[in-house]
Parts: sequence; structure tokens; C-alpha cells
Amino acid sequence: YCTPPGELREVVQERLARLYSWHIETDDIFFLSGVVSGFNLACHAVGSPGDETIVEPPVYPPMLRAPGNAGRTRRRVRLVEGAKRYERDLDAFEAAIADRTSLFLLCNPHNPVGRAFEEDELEKLADVCLRHNVTICSDEIHCDILFDEHQHIPIASLSPEVAATTITLLAPSKTYNIAGLHCALGVAQDPDLRARLRRAGADLVPGPNLLGLTAALAAYREGQEWLDGLLAYLEANRDYVAEAVAGLPGMRCWPVEATFLAWLDCREAGIPGNPHTFFLEQAGVAMNDGRSFGPGGEGFVRLNFGCRRATLVEALDRMRQALAGL
Repeated sequence: YCTPPGELREVVQERLARLYSWHIETDDIFFLSGVVSGFNLACHAVGSPGDETIVEPPVYPPMLRAPGNAGRTRRRVRLVEGAKRYERDLDAFEAAIADRTSLFLLCNPHNPVGRAFEEDELEKLADVCLRHNVTICSDEIHCDILFDEHQHIPIASLSPEVAATTITLLAPSKTYNIAGLHCALGVAQDPDLRARLRRAGADLVPGPNLLGLTAALAAYREGQEWLDGLLAYLEANRDYVAEAVAGLPGMRCWPVEATFLAWLDCREAGIPGNPHTFFLEQAGVAMNDGRSFGPGGEGFVRLNFGCRRATLVEALDRMRQALAGL
């Protein structure tokens, strides 16, 4: 473990203020080897064994596992398939909160459904959590990958009251393709909450290494020009995927507002069995099995379009040929 340089703390502080008008102190920042460690740590630090943690499937699989890893009960509140994008049934969310519900794991932007949640959505969600004394742990690792004028809003930036009960997890790893260097960071503006996180992870959760810290500093300080080019390329990839999938019989690509992940609905394609297995065996295209994202993922696959265009073109053409053979 290496002590993070003060310069990196200051760069992160300035970045959050510039991008989101979110003003934090450098001492509010803590460092981890990855965000998965972060929301597992939150499950250990908040509440007591047997308490409930809310998750919103279909969602990133490690978020489904984290409550059980900490001896918590997982309570699932499914996102709803709206006419054009996934929505949250706020009444169902509030009804799911019980006497021992202590934590909510939020994924914003959402993996895999591609939502960049808007301010009014987050305000209503935060209000429910505040009224019921539910701490929020928000995984915001995809916050830099946004399209079509969508803006990322850290839920902790909404008000001091929300900030006091929120753990925010961030990392340069997805944005700058440096996940192998294992460097992530969290923001907890309440001193007591930070202390609980520190105690829960003491001698158990590793911090980042020197290479990861150096790469994070370089990425945040010098990487904007590279990121601008990346976003243009990814947006074109996203548009190609949407157009190509629209031409596949019975397939649907949900709109991608953020992330480099496309959530593909295969339920009307007439695929025998599981679409993940079908495309792997019949097209040689490996995607994530929708079932691993929990309820609501059956009949879906997740396609990562953060790749060369030529790879994407070949994969979608193979999928088209496989479907034509049904």
C-alpha cells in the first residue's frame, strides 16, 4: 500500500468542483484498489449483520453479491422497462424499505441498462432514503462516459444532507482503460461514516499501489484531450450498435445514455434456450449473460462496444448470420 500523494487529492477535489459543482474537502477522499471492494466495504460498515441492503436489478453482478458477503439480507427492487428507457418505480422502492433496511447500493450511471439518472430522479430517490435513514453507496465509475448531452450528477452533490449519508465510489479505470493498475477512490463527507469505513477495512481491504496512483494522477491531470477523442469514437460505436441491432429480427437495443455497454433484448428473436450460449456457440461472439445481472436479465445479453470498430462490425455480422440460420 502506498500513501496517496496530496497532489492527487487536490486534483480530484478540483475535478469534482469543476465538473459537478460538488465541493468537498481533500480529507473526504479515501483510496481503494477497486470500486467492488468499495461497495463490499460499505456493506460491512453500514448497519449490522442481518440488516437489509437494497439493490436494483438488473444490475452489475458484484452488487448483487456484496450484501451476502457481509452477512446482510439482499432486497431486490427491479428497475422497470419504460416505453423508451428504464425507469424506477419509486413507490415500490419506498415500500421495500423495512425497519432493518440500512443501505442502498446505487449504480449511476447504471450498468447494464445504460441510464444516466437525471436530477429530479435522484432528488426523489435521495428524499426517500433520507426520510427512512438509509445510507446510499453510489457506484459512479462510469461517470465520464456520457452521450447526447447527458450530464452526470453525483447524488451526494444534491445537498449537504444527502452528502452526509452517502458514500460515492469513483475510479479512472473504466474511463482511461487502466483497470489492471487497481486504483479507485471514494468520497464520504461525514467523518463518522469515514471512520466506520476505515475500521471495517482495516488490514483487510488493500489500497492502491504506486503505479495505480501515478496513472490516476496522470489521467485526471493530463487525459482530457484523449478522453474527448475516446468519447467521439465510443458514441459512433454506440450508434453503429443501435442501427445494426435494429436490423436483427426480434432484437432490441435499449438506448445507451452512458457507459460503453449495450443492453440487448433478445426475447422476441426466437432463440432456442439462452441467448448468451446461442451467440457464443453459433456466432463465436462472447457477451455477458443477462441472467447474471439478476431478475429482469433473462433473455438479455450485455455487449461491450468499447473496442475497435472493425471488431464490432464483425461481431454484429456474425450475430446476424446466426439469427438467419434459425
